[in-house]
Amino acid sequence: MPTELTGTSFIGFSRSAGTAPCGQAVNPASGEKLSPQYMTATSEEVEKAMSLAAGAFPAYSNLPGSARAGFLRAIADKIEASVEDIAVRGPQETGLPEGRMRGETGRTTGQLRLFATLLEEGSWVDARIERAQPDRQPVPKPDLRSMLRPLGPVAVFCASNFPLAFSVAGGDTASALASGCPVVVIAHSSHPGIAEIVGNAVIAAAKETGMPQGVFSLLYGGGRTVGQAVVKHPVIQAVGFTGSRGAGTALMASAAARPQPIPVYAEMSSVNPLVILPGALTRGETALAEGYYGSLTLGGGQFCTNPGLVFLPEAQGDEFIAHLKTLVEGGQPATLLNASICEAYKEATASFAGKPGVETLAKCTTESGHGQGAPVVFTVSIKDFLENEDLQAELFGPGSLIVRGSVAEIETAIAKLEGQLTATVQGTDEELTANAQLVTALQQRAGRLIFNNFPTGVEVCSSMVHGGPFPATSDGRNTSVGTMAIYRFCRPVSWQNFPDAGLPAELQESNPLGIKRMG
Repeated sequence: MPTELTGTSFIGFSRSAGTAPCGQAVNPASGEKLSPQYMTATSEEVEKAMSLAAGAFPAYSNLPGSARAGFLRAIADKIEASVEDIAVRGPQETGLPEGRMRGETGRTTGQLRLFATLLEEGSWVDARIERAQPDRQPVPKPDLRSMLRPLGPVAVFCASNFPLAFSVAGGDTASALASGCPVVVIAHSSHPGIAEIVGNAVIAAAKETGMPQGVFSLLYGGGRTVGQAVVKHPVIQAVGFTGSRGAGTALMASAAARPQPIPVYAEMSSVNPLVILPGALTRGETALAEGYYGSLTLGGGQFCTNPGLVFLPEAQGDEFIAHLKTLVEGGQPATLLNASICEAYKEATASFAGKPGVETLAKCTTESGHGQGAPVVFTVSIKDFLENEDLQAELFGPGSLIVRGSVAEIETAIAKLEGQLTATVQGTDEELTANAQLVTALQQRAGRLIFNNFPTGVEVCSSMVHGGPFPATSDGRNTSVGTMAIYRFCRPVSWQNFPDAGLPAELQESNPLGIKRMG
C-alpha cells in the first residue's frame, strides 16, 4: 500500500511531535502546493537525535562488516519496494520525469549494494601489520598493527538536484553507514515527500536487521536552522553536503568554528570545462554539436557535471557552432527543480549577456513556461574571458559559454580556472601526446579527466572520483561517489603490543576474516 506521508521527522525509531510548520513541497511546473505540511524538528528533538546517534555509535561501529552489509542491503530492498510511491511523488516535487525517478532509485539501491559488497570483502579497512622484533638493535621494535575506524555520527544534507542518489539514502549516507557511522540527515525543502518515503525505508530496514536505535534520523526544518544546529553539535564528527557554494562555505565556517573543528565534505560548484582540439572537428562537427547539446541539456542542465564551459580553437568549428545554434534555438525549455533555482538561472544568464565582450550565440525560441529555464549559449574571446573572473561562474541550468582562442591561449586559460569536478578533452590520440602540458593543466584543476566523451553520467564504481579542488569540493583529496567515498568518514588507529584477543578481528594473527592485509 502507498506510504502515508505525515510531515514529521524521524527521531531514531520515533516520529517528531513538532508543531511549527517549515513549508510544503511545491510542484515546480505548476506552483501547486503539495500535502502534507512539514513540521520543523524542535530543539529538544534535535538534541534527542544527537543523543541517540551518540548512543548507537559504540555498538554500530563494532558490528562486523557482514552485519552492516546486511543493513545496507535491507535498505536497498525497502527502497525498491517503495519505487511506485517514488515514481508518483518524485515528478510532482521536482519536475523530473518518472523515468528519471526510477533510474535514480536504481542508482541509489545499486550504490548501497556496492558498499555492502565492499564490507563483505573487508580489505577496505587497510589493515597493516608490523610484527615485533625484540632482538632488533639498537632498540627493539614493538608489535604495531593499524586499520581504519569510523569517526562517529555524521550529518548529511540532501541535495536539491538528486532527490535520491545524493539525498536521504544516497552516497553520503551509504558510505557513512558502511564505515560504521550513524547518520543524521537534514531533508531538502524541495522534495520532503521523497525524503519521508526513503526515511521510512531506512527505519524499516534498521528495525528488521536489529540495528541500534539512533543509527539513523531524518530531520525537517532546513539547513539554516536545524542543519546549522546539527553541524554545531559536539556529537557530530563529519558532514556530507551537496549544494551551492554559499551554503557549503557557510557549513565549513560553522564546522571550523566549533571548539572541536570537524571536516565538511562539500560538493559545491563546477563548470566542467570541455576543450575541443582541431582533430575532434575533423571527425564530424555536427555529431560533436549534438553530443555536446545533449550533455548540456540533460536533466535540465542541473547536473553537477554539466559542461558549462567550452574552449574552441579560434577560426575553426564553424559547422559545430552553426549546428549548435540550430539545436539551441529549436530546443525546449526545461522545468527546473524549484523556484529559487529557476530565478537564479534567469538572473545568471541575464548577467552573462551583459558582460563585456560576451555575445549571445543562440537561445531557445520557445517561450518558457512556469518554472522553466531555456537553453542559451554565449560566446566570448579568450582575452575577455581572462579579464573577467565572473565568467567562470556556474550557470546552473541549460546554459553555457564558448571561449574562442588558440590552443596555446587555451592552455594558459586552463591554468587560471578554479577547481572543477571534471575536465574533458575532445581530440585525437596524437593530440593528447602533442598537448601533454594542457592535459597536465586540466589534471591540476579537476578530479576526473574525460577523453572523447561527455561529463554528464557518473559511473558508481570503485575507481570513480567525483570530487576536485576547491570550489568544486571543500577537500579535493576525496570523492563522494564510488567506494573510495567511505574513507571520508574514517580515521587510522594503531594498536601497539596488544595481545591477540584484544585486537579487532581484522588485525588478529590468524586473520579470521580472511581479508587482504599488509604485512
